[in-house]
Amino acid sequence: MKNLSPKNPLWRFIDENGSFCAEAPDGTDRLYFPLANEAGILSSITPDLHGDIKTSHDSFLTTPVTIEDLRDSKSSRNFWVRVEGKGIGGQAWSLTGVSAAQNAAKFSGKNPEKASLEAGILWHKVTRENGALGLKAEILNFVPVSDDTVEIMMVSLQNTGAAKIQVTPTSAIPIFGRSATNIRDHYHVTTLLHRILSHPAGVVVKPTMSFDERGHRLNETAYAVLGVAENGDLPEGVFSTMADFVGEGGNLEAPRAVIENLPPPQKDTTSYQGKPAIGAIRFKTVTLGPRQRAQFVLILGIAEKESQIEEWLKKFGSHSKAQAALEENKNHWAKKLDAIRFKTQDPAHDGWLRWVGLQPFLRKLFGCSFLPDFDYGRGGRGWRDLWQDSLALLLTAPAEAKKLLLHNFNGVRIDGSNATIVGSDSASFVADRNRIPRVWMDHGVWPYLTLELYIHQSGDWPVLFENARYFRDHLFSRARKKDADWTEADGQNLKTKKGRVVQGTVLEHLLVQHLVPFFNVGEHNHIRLENADWNDGLDMAAARGESVAFTSLYGSNLKKLAGVLEHLAGKSRIKKVALAAELGILLDRVKGKKVNYHSPAAKQKRLGQYFTKAEPFVSGKKIAVPIQKLIQDLREKADFIMGHVAQREWIQTRFGDGLFNGYYDNHGRRVEGDFPHGFRMTLAGQVFPIMSGVASLRQVSEIFKTAKKYLKDKEHGGFRLNTDFHEIRLDLGRAFSFAYGEKENGAFFSHMAVLLANALYRRGFVKEGEEVLTSIYRMCLRTEKSKIYPGIPEYFNSEGRGHYHYLTGSASWLVLTMLTQVFGVRGLYGDLVLAPKLTREIFGNGREVSVNCVFADKKITVTYRNPKKIPHEHTCVTRILMNGKNLEGVELNKKEALIPRELFLKSAKKTENHLVVSLE
Repeated sequence: MKNLSPKNPLWRFIDENGSFCAEAPDGTDRLYFPLANEAGILSSITPDLHGDIKTSHDSFLTTPVTIEDLRDSKSSRNFWVRVEGKGIGGQAWSLTGVSAAQNAAKFSGKNPEKASLEAGILWHKVTRENGALGLKAEILNFVPVSDDTVEIMMVSLQNTGAAKIQVTPTSAIPIFGRSATNIRDHYHVTTLLHRILSHPAGVVVKPTMSFDERGHRLNETAYAVLGVAENGDLPEGVFSTMADFVGEGGNLEAPRAVIENLPPPQKDTTSYQGKPAIGAIRFKTVTLGPRQRAQFVLILGIAEKESQIEEWLKKFGSHSKAQAALEENKNHWAKKLDAIRFKTQDPAHDGWLRWVGLQPFLRKLFGCSFLPDFDYGRGGRGWRDLWQDSLALLLTAPAEAKKLLLHNFNGVRIDGSNATIVGSDSASFVADRNRIPRVWMDHGVWPYLTLELYIHQSGDWPVLFENARYFRDHLFSRARKKDADWTEADGQNLKTKKGRVVQGTVLEHLLVQHLVPFFNVGEHNHIRLENADWNDGLDMAAARGESVAFTSLYGSNLKKLAGVLEHLAGKSRIKKVALAAELGILLDRVKGKKVNYHSPAAKQKRLGQYFTKAEPFVSGKKIAVPIQKLIQDLREKADFIMGHVAQREWIQTRFGDGLFNGYYDNHGRRVEGDFPHGFRMTLAGQVFPIMSGVASLRQVSEIFKTAKKYLKDKEHGGFRLNTDFHEIRLDLGRAFSFAYGEKENGAFFSHMAVLLANALYRRGFVKEGEEVLTSIYRMCLRTEKSKIYPGIPEYFNSEGRGHYHYLTGSASWLVLTMLTQVFGVRGLYGDLVLAPKLTREIFGNGREVSVNCVFADKKITVTYRNPKKIPHEHTCVTRILMNGKNLEGVELNKKEALIPRELFLKSAKKTENHLVVSLE
């Protein structure tokens, strides 16, 4: 995009696949990079090879780290050489830069070293050169895409001097070998469980048991650090305990075994029990002539069975085998990311989007844990994550996504709430990661939004009539009550009184998720905030808090669901739908006594009647509801919500600024508008009235002006999550106790900013939507402030620094917005819509842009041509070529074109398909 990419001093792209390089990356704190595979290995790595390696909360190969540990910890993936040669008298050198001497030299002005980094999609290479020693080291780390739970570390050492030198290499990777819990809970006791097994290729630690005072278990997991030379030659020996390696008085940055060139110890097995372990592998001393190299391969793994360790050596135990696995890794991830690929006149922007496209895959692997910023959680994915991360998957593999969506509906409770965590095995549901009874009121909106996208992309409306179970645990009535009789032995499925597991259609689940909140209102007749909404920081207004913001979105969902039902009624012979008998209580416009929607008390009373009937057991009976009456019921509810918010919550300030109030606090007071401490505004309070259609076009325009005035930062250009409230709000949430500009208190929160852009594009505010997306991109690429690698972080603080990188729902929404709104390639009940919203800035100095994507299981490239560079607001689709032929039967000369699915499939090839769209 013309003039879009700002100066980026930290890194630059070096190819079209997103690979980048960085000079002196070790001069920037908190930089980390993810490495992972679908087998379960989850790693983080820094320019000096700090970070950690694990498969779960309970299985860490290396010591778990937080963001501060990246700087402060001495434990890393270190690799040492002791150097002997002309003018060099037995000097120890760390190839990763992690030694006492190298740290001391950093700011001395006499540092003989320079470091650089190259990285691509899930591979990471650091090069370090020491001119005084005449040595250049390259260390490349990656995780193979096989079913092996290992990280591979390829080490190359080259003599860059004119004389021969002799080097004695030793790896130094401490082995933690247990649960992250044991950092502060019985660290010493769990160390006593260590059994350090001798292995010809390195060190294996297999604790005797998994320590848990609720019930100890025999341990089967083994933790290994293995090493071989270039051709698979075994090492000379190992130092398997920290004491043997660092020595009395030594440490990991000045280990006596390296400095004094001690031989690997030979001791009996009693010396290898119950001690802190390390993978300190001593390789044979080698002599390097000028330009000669020595290469080594380290295998860092977590094995469920000891037999896997031998398999790893067979697979990866030489430089050539490791190199083959690396190439397989690169091809695997390139293929995944090629499914959606943007090509504009700005290669930097295209490369950045490639990394954003990777992030939903990372969220699927990591959840919201296991990277240094994410110092909470025990794995698994949150409810919101499940649905929003599926958005990107839906755009590339709808059939695969469908299976996940259907499974996820099993997490819905009959009271409209849900399990909040899905286990790492994707099969088990957990009520709450911290066993706290609580409900996020926004959780009901995301499944519909995701399923709606699936229906439009695939045309598979019958998915609404697939069956799913309901989640059941000890919580009732949206966590307000507990079932004292329920035990885990009763299982996680809702049952009838006779013990039969109950199922309902996906449609029924969606109705439960929307009808219950409709009646679950506070005193201002908006849906109760309960324990929080999307903003986890609004967690202290359970009694009287209300979320106007998400009330708008629930209303929009009800309206759109009615539209989907009307569409399928017209396409099929369906006249009635079967629903749980208890749900009839909430379908008050279908049958029975109508509820006065203007009365919060009447709505709460009706909800209480529903809970009484549906808890603790349901009858299992179904009622046949006429589909037209169901549509009418949903529309009346939607119209009430949208009208009520529009009439009651629009604010005109004393300065003439327009905005919506988004919340009520625990005293039942409005949160936004004019206050003695100053003007207050939240971004979420504006996004969802815009997205839902509650806001009129005039109001959208006013909201954006107000947001630019109060939320857009003059220095950084981004939109803040809220203005500074200037007080702690114990009647609203913890967020307002955070430092302003951090996390949920006024930070530049990427997710909500992307949602704002999406909402603006949907409502036709193209330039405004582009302004928001551009602000995010520029904050990312101003790396002198953001200090992050390519991609989008969860948020930027007031300094412009990116935090919580890689694992953010904003990535899925950004890909979705770019594809379906900016490039306008999307489905409509299975047909293909081309509705581009491409400004002249996107075309830059060129006249065409394109996107690769998938539609109807076919690979397509859509190229938009604007030869006259006509502004977006004046362009129409005038011609469409598909695979070189005019598409007949498509109505042209409009802002968008609809290609019926049958016509698309008839014109499509089996492999790749090219659509050329003329804009004039």
